[in-house]
Amino acid sequence: MLSIGLLIQNTFWAAIAALGFAVLFNVPYRALIGCMACGALGYFVRTIATELLGSYIGISTLLAAISIGFLGLVFARYWKMPAMIFSISGAIPLVPGVFAYQTMLGIIQIADLQAETNPTLLVSTSANAINTAFILSAIALGIITPKLIFMRNKPIV
Repeated sequence: MLSIGLLIQNTFWAAIAALGFAVLFNVPYRALIGCMACGALGYFVRTIATELLGSYIGISTLLAAISIGFLGLVFARYWKMPAMIFSISGAIPLVPGVFAYQTMLGIIQIADLQAETNPTLLVSTSANAINTAFILSAIALGIITPKLIFMRNKPIV
């Protein structure tokens, strides 16, 4: 069951992670609060969709990345900056670190065993790699979707 206190605490730490990467990316100081808000919103939406709605983590991440993309567009208009400043640093807490770590660990174990490859190890490593790919694709697709919908280029005449 989802604890409200733990959700608020983890959302706060997601905002701090987004802040850290925003500072690393040299985001202007006046935009840091927007980056934190995007990171917190993304983590909150993904957690709610995964825990309460029982959604697959890839779909939950897509919903979270779309919400980050929309909020990034709002902040971009407010602060007159590119939306990617807010969206990229806000999406950092969504990166699937555990799945990627388990994939790399499985690949190393498979390479180490060479001849006597364990079928269970192959299946779990493949599943982790597929989850990592789906989540990273969902982040990219979700961030760009609001821009594709609302930011139309004028046709060349």
